Amino acid sequence: MSQSNVAKEPGEESPVANLPSPDEKKKREYKEFGHDEEKPTHANVDMSLIELKAEDLYDKEKVDLETIVIDDVFKLLQCDENGLDAEEAQRRIELFGPNKLEQEEQNAFLQFLSFMWNPLSWVMEGAALVAIVLSNGNGQPPDWEDFIGIVLLLFINSAIGFYEERNAGNAVKALMDSLAPKAKVKRNGTWSEIESAGLVPGDMISFKIGDIVPADCRLTESINVSIDQAALTGESLPQSKKLGDQCFSGSTCKQGEAEGVVISTGANTFFGRAASLVGQDDDTTGHLQKILAQIGSFCLVSIGIFVIAEILVLYAGFRYSYRRGLNNILVLLIGGIPIAMPTVLSVTLAVGAQQLAKHKAIVTRITAIEELAGVTILCSDKTGTLTTNKLTIDRATIRTYGPFSSDDVMLLAAYASRTENQDAIDSAVVQALGDVTRARAGIKLLDFKPFNPVDKRTEITYREESSGKLKRVTKGMTGIIIELCTRNKTEELENRLEADVEEFATRGLRALAVAYEELEGQDPEGEGNGFELIGLLAIFDPPREDTKQTIDDALALGVKVKMVTGDQLAIAKETGRRLGLGDHMYPAKVLKDGPAPGSKHLSLDEMILDADGFAGVFPEHKYEIVKRLQGLGHLCAMTGDGANDAPALSRANVGIAVEGATDAARGAADIVLTEPGLSTIVHAIRGSRVIFQRMRNYSIYACAVTIRIVVCFAILAFAFKFDFPPFMVLIIALLNDGTIMTLSVDRVLPSMTPDSWDLAEIFSFAVAYGIYLTASTVALVSIIMKTSFFYDKFGVTFQNGSKTPLTANDYQLHMIVYLQVAIISQALIFVTRSHGFFFMERPSAALMGAFCIAQLVSSIIAAYADFGFTQIQPISGGWIGIVWVWNIVWFAPLDWIKFAMKATVIKKLRQRRDAAQAEQVTAGIPITRTQSRAASIHESLYSNRVSFIRRAARKVGFGSKVTMKPEELQRFSSIQAQRTGATLARNPSRTAAP
Repeated sequence: MSQSNVAKEPGEESPVANLPSPDEKKKREYKEFGHDEEKPTHANVDMSLIELKAEDLYDKEKVDLETIVIDDVFKLLQCDENGLDAEEAQRRIELFGPNKLEQEEQNAFLQFLSFMWNPLSWVMEGAALVAIVLSNGNGQPPDWEDFIGIVLLLFINSAIGFYEERNAGNAVKALMDSLAPKAKVKRNGTWSEIESAGLVPGDMISFKIGDIVPADCRLTESINVSIDQAALTGESLPQSKKLGDQCFSGSTCKQGEAEGVVISTGANTFFGRAASLVGQDDDTTGHLQKILAQIGSFCLVSIGIFVIAEILVLYAGFRYSYRRGLNNILVLLIGGIPIAMPTVLSVTLAVGAQQLAKHKAIVTRITAIEELAGVTILCSDKTGTLTTNKLTIDRATIRTYGPFSSDDVMLLAAYASRTENQDAIDSAVVQALGDVTRARAGIKLLDFKPFNPVDKRTEITYREESSGKLKRVTKGMTGIIIELCTRNKTEELENRLEADVEEFATRGLRALAVAYEELEGQDPEGEGNGFELIGLLAIFDPPREDTKQTIDDALALGVKVKMVTGDQLAIAKETGRRLGLGDHMYPAKVLKDGPAPGSKHLSLDEMILDADGFAGVFPEHKYEIVKRLQGLGHLCAMTGDGANDAPALSRANVGIAVEGATDAARGAADIVLTEPGLSTIVHAIRGSRVIFQRMRNYSIYACAVTIRIVVCFAILAFAFKFDFPPFMVLIIALLNDGTIMTLSVDRVLPSMTPDSWDLAEIFSFAVAYGIYLTASTVALVSIIMKTSFFYDKFGVTFQNGSKTPLTANDYQLHMIVYLQVAIISQALIFVTRSHGFFFMERPSAALMGAFCIAQLVSSIIAAYADFGFTQIQPISGGWIGIVWVWNIVWFAPLDWIKFAMKATVIKKLRQRRDAAQAEQVTAGIPITRTQSRAASIHESLYSNRVSFIRRAARKVGFGSKVTMKPEELQRFSSIQAQRTGATLARNPSRTAAP
């Protein structure tokens, strides 16, 4: 071996590499995968006059605390390396506030009252007022029975909603709690430990391995520092930090120790920006609330029309007394509104949440279940969500350059790795062996040099027990390792290595070179026979095992998946290719710059809709992507696991925190997965669509009953001066809703496409069913009043043996109408829950059992009830049998009405909708799916519930909340410069320099 030995002093290059030659080649620069370095800049303002030029700090081109040189940072923040004195620190606390996130405490009483502030509750409250206040007339006492029944239902509904909301996770609190509680700070030239909340911009801080960085800072000293900021930025690898680099609040020091100057605290930090985004309440009206608002409006309009009609006809036309007319109006108010609709839907969602929990999905915001059923786009974070967030060696891409096989290269690389106190790369290499004991099997360790930022490699010298020979292996950055190699370094080898490294870089894989040499003699400090390059390993963050199948399943369910990650573009594209997502991805800067001139995309919205994903994004970018997709009419789900995902998780219609997520992500999410991987999401989507079908079935039923009650009793009042007792309508509502609650466990099939609330269809079905059922009641009353048909055929009579009722308000006639309405109204659910004939889709045992019990109760009431406070009397078994047969005869054609509606009205509605979408395509507008047609008109009714709390809280002194608008959000560094510099400039602690 005549080649020169290679010196092992750190940082020295091979002598061979330094020998001059006539045609000396330029040193190769291997295009390693990594960040583009940003060189330090200077502030383009006069730093001595900075307090007089505060407006300059709003221009990122002039000053940016993240990139300007350290000297300018000290000038800008008016501090030095000795730290602040106690007086100045206190002054800055008053200027900037504490280094923590403020949390708005919501008053529990006002929160409970807010659940009575929506259209459905307004009608309930109005009916209660009518019963207790306005009914007190004509020498009769107030209608206490109706009042108590209505108020009881109202309080039950509010209590359920209050309980659910009170127990929901508080995202801002989780973010606040995850800030570092203690910090080591230099004040008056002396180091001490204080609460991290006491830090201010300009403080000197220090931290070491295992510490959480307490505030955004620029490093003034750095000793072998590595920072894990995956939970903040989504980057897979810990980042090495050198003098002048920025460290983020909330990141973790994995190696070394450092000192730095604080540049931002509290809400102005990168971490605080995420909290501020989560805390925003610019879109507090949930999707289900919007739908409820529209259904409530439908009921209000229906009731309003007939209440006005009754006032005109009964008072102006029939000259009714005050109390008699009011009782008729009360029937419409109580029976017309689906009083327990929020409660029924809440129970349906609560039962659904329990079912999802069996699939390891914990629901923290219960209405998210309904929104998940309609999700059309799933925006997924990459690190820790689509991938394992655990570095791995890709054995399939190992490159070999000598006589060694890929398995040999792996084994030798594992020799050159620590087996204890490992960093992320050493752990990945050793784990790749399968059996970690092989990393030291058959060898005796003589010397080991761990990785350091200067040498950028590890090295082991060992004795091979089988031969007794001393050998040496090194692994590290490609450029460093190839310079050490003297044995097999040729032009051909270097060309091949350079091509392999560049291929890895374009695929987002980090290259790790491995070299090997043998030592002559038994001196472990001796020189070897020269390193030989033997292999190149590819390091990456691999996808979870079930991720690809989950994505395929989501696509089959009509849900498009987009990757939105803080990691780099090459990594995102490689992950996308491996998962079948596609590699049509863009860097985050396009969100600011828009599509390039001449590209196929006409607008940024179109580009976002078409993209497979985005890389290098910050929290505000993720938030913006989700917001824009929502603006295009899509319901968005967002998955994530880090604090950097929290803003988008909060903004999304459905935020999903995966297993192992940070407290911040779990707090912002609507659904928290407790099992690794995303497969649970597919179960959750299917489960939510089952729940959606149950709610849709109930909505059709509830609206149909509204039409049925309002139209039916108004017509009876107009035609026969029929005064139905209000209390019996309340009994009908109670029995109906008690039965319908079992829909929460009904047997239905999920759809294979995203569900949507087509309210035009729901209302069309409701009107058709309602008018038909009205006809069934009016026909029965007409036959009873006008003929003796039932006496002639069945021998049934009324009071005193009369063949027909003496008046339209015969107490037994009231009971007959009660029984007929109660039975056929409940039976309608079997028609609304089925797509074909009702008997072709078997209901759940619970629904069938509840229906039978309710009908039994209704029949018993008809046979025996004789309440003294309301106008009813028991009827004979003959009448009960007649009503049952009558209802069965009228029930049979309901399925045919459903089919007729589908063939006519519903078909035309869908054709009109399809035509509108086709027109959009022709106009070049991408097809989008709107949440609902009239949401913008009606959502303000429900947003009142949220604003009610805040208005009331301000008036009674319960405090207020300061939020930041999305349009104010820029890249976090310029926000830091703006807030810190501008505040200090307005409150200078020194005079301007001459």
